[in-house]
Amino acid sequence: MIGDARYTVDPWGLREIGLNMEDPARAESLFALSNGHIGLRANLDEGEPHGLPGTYLNSVHELRPLPYAEAGYGYPESGQTVINVTNGKLIRLMVDDEPLDVRYGELRSHRRSIDFRDGVLVRGAEWESPAGQVIRVVSRRLVSFSQRAVAAICYEVESITDAPRVVVQSELVANETLPPHTGDPRAAAVLESPLVPELHFARDCSVELVHITQHSKIRIAAAMDHVIDGPGALGVQSESEPNSGRVTVTGVLKPGQKLRIVKFMAYGWSQQRSLPAMRDQAAAALVAAKETGWDGLLDEQRAYLAEFWRRSDVEVEGDAEVQQAVRFALFQLLQAGARAERRAIPAKGLTGPGYDGHAFWDTETYVLPVLTYTQPGAAADALRWRHSTLKLAQERAQLLNLRGAAFPWRTISGAECSGYWPAGTAAFHVNADIADAVTRYVNVTEDYGFENAVGLELLVETARLWRSLGHHDLDGRFRIDGVTGPDEYSAIADNNVYTNLMAQRNLRAAADAAKRHPDRAYEFGVDAEETASWRDAAEDMYIPYDDHLGVHPQSDGFTGHEIWDFQHTAQDQYPLLLHFPYFDLYRKQVVKQADLVLAMQRCGDAFTCEEKLRNFAYYEALTVRDSSLSASVQGVLAAECGHLALAHAYLREAALMDLHDIEHNTSDGLHMASLAGAWIVLVEGFGGLRDQGSVLGFAPRLSEGLSRLSFGVCVRGRHLRVEVHRTSATYTVQDGEGITLTHHGESFRLEPDKPATFPIPPIGPTEQPHQPAGREPLFFHRPGTTEED
Repeated sequence: MIGDARYTVDPWGLREIGLNMEDPARAESLFALSNGHIGLRANLDEGEPHGLPGTYLNSVHELRPLPYAEAGYGYPESGQTVINVTNGKLIRLMVDDEPLDVRYGELRSHRRSIDFRDGVLVRGAEWESPAGQVIRVVSRRLVSFSQRAVAAICYEVESITDAPRVVVQSELVANETLPPHTGDPRAAAVLESPLVPELHFARDCSVELVHITQHSKIRIAAAMDHVIDGPGALGVQSESEPNSGRVTVTGVLKPGQKLRIVKFMAYGWSQQRSLPAMRDQAAAALVAAKETGWDGLLDEQRAYLAEFWRRSDVEVEGDAEVQQAVRFALFQLLQAGARAERRAIPAKGLTGPGYDGHAFWDTETYVLPVLTYTQPGAAADALRWRHSTLKLAQERAQLLNLRGAAFPWRTISGAECSGYWPAGTAAFHVNADIADAVTRYVNVTEDYGFENAVGLELLVETARLWRSLGHHDLDGRFRIDGVTGPDEYSAIADNNVYTNLMAQRNLRAAADAAKRHPDRAYEFGVDAEETASWRDAAEDMYIPYDDHLGVHPQSDGFTGHEIWDFQHTAQDQYPLLLHFPYFDLYRKQVVKQADLVLAMQRCGDAFTCEEKLRNFAYYEALTVRDSSLSASVQGVLAAECGHLALAHAYLREAALMDLHDIEHNTSDGLHMASLAGAWIVLVEGFGGLRDQGSVLGFAPRLSEGLSRLSFGVCVRGRHLRVEVHRTSATYTVQDGEGITLTHHGESFRLEPDKPATFPIPPIGPTEQPHQPAGREPLFFHRPGTTEED
């Protein structure tokens, strides 16, 4: 089975048949388990062979130096990197003194699967040892949604042939040896053995380890306990060392007999709490898990997921891969954020160390829209995390001679970790993205208590940033100069349309929120004069427009730049940033990822239908999608502009980013924003969801590749279900009171238990836009062509 693995298309799960040791890290990411608090990569139970070991605790990181050839004022001096913490997944098996290692003997069969309805990783293997003993192993692994500090493994060994003596070693291991680091050697040195042992203890079937990180001083407690069931007399012993602990079980298994070990693991961590407190926290979680038992944890897991899918499921007919992918996406987004609880949602979730475990603007712009409509509590907690880092953002703004808060481009704990100014600090739009997420959350949930306690201050401090960063010019226009928008191939530009429009919304939202909560606003020093200045800046916001071309330039002067020579750029020269200097990219018309098009998605009411058609066609010809963030945005606008086949292709590219390993880096962890993009294209694109005012609107329309789409959204205390067919759409209130909606611009009242069905108006012919040479969506076939064409 080595080197031979395939994934089946299953509407409710992911299944791997065989085992590919040429690229084990990819499967370790795909089958990773998490609850937003704890993350476990899908390493084999035996620990070896592995691609990239990984056990992650949200926000546990180590500090490392940020090297510069030349230092500069305002450059961050220290970076943060997620670390692999104490590994509790290890369960080694010896069969008559021969370790189960799939590289030796014969692996007769191997399967792994996750059912998205129970959240359990199931692994089955049948192995013949070099000496001819045949055993069967079945392991089930979960990270609990209901008990956030807990993970558990049910491990069963069955003898198939003779009566071998089996030895099972269940371990906790800290400071595992990782694959060689290929980056900055100073960073590698800092991250080697980052955990300093403080305590180790073993008794009966349990082990406890406590460590503290060398530089960030985060204390981590890990504990494990076991329930053992097997035939005859079993030997059990436990032991511990500073960086490891082991519980060993030994016995003889006759053919057909099984040894069953249930391993419970618990973690606790803090930068402030004492060693005894952390040890007690992990021990308490462990006792609760053992009391619940394996079956109880399974029942809790299934109940949690059943409620999630009742609210959030997306049904797709006509494209089986997309059906699987969107449920995989929703499951992974839930895993990333469900129990993060005032900690970050990193760009890779807790599935791998990609991007150093940092959170970016991706969270607010891609992940939180999905969570807001499906798991609003998780969205609120992600924003509470941003609020907890506000002091650091205010200090950063002061360092930059600005008012308000300058949130970091990339971070774990709230400090800026980007050492490259044009693609880091200059991308001030992250502040408006956070404000937009706040505004969306309050609008969707009507949680004004959250707005008063958390949201208002975020809106106020980000509005102050824009008011001090921008200025009125001689013509009375409010300008924001010298910033980088979402497109990282255009930097330090004046009046980036996306940034200006999002800042405009930010300023207005802050003024409106201050009016709703005057006493709280007064506490922040907000007065009528300041809110009036925000409204003036918003009203006077300069939005560039190219009258000659009839399109919006991405930023001032962009449409006057030389167009990149796409015809003479080879396909192996993408992504461009790895083959061309930024100087060349910055002065040409070439777009890494949707920027102006993202502005039309997020601020759609700022553009006419005709402007959207012209803008989309113009930027489609310039966008090379060297970022996984782009396909979903282009998919939404393609659907709105009537290019439904193109929208379907972008849907597939976003949805299958990791399942097909499109960018060949799934091994480092999953792309959370692209996974969110699968939902975004289906719901905002083909479902036509628009929520930019007081009334929720839908303008659904399916591509030829889709015959039916059904999705649920939680909005304003109601649970709605929308079902779209080729010629009609049906709306239902499943929970809650009646609500006013719009269907293709026509208002209607939807009452509980009274589904409303409306025809979908036909769409006229549209001229197909073109992409740069060789950069068409991977799954796109133009109307009138065949796959062979």
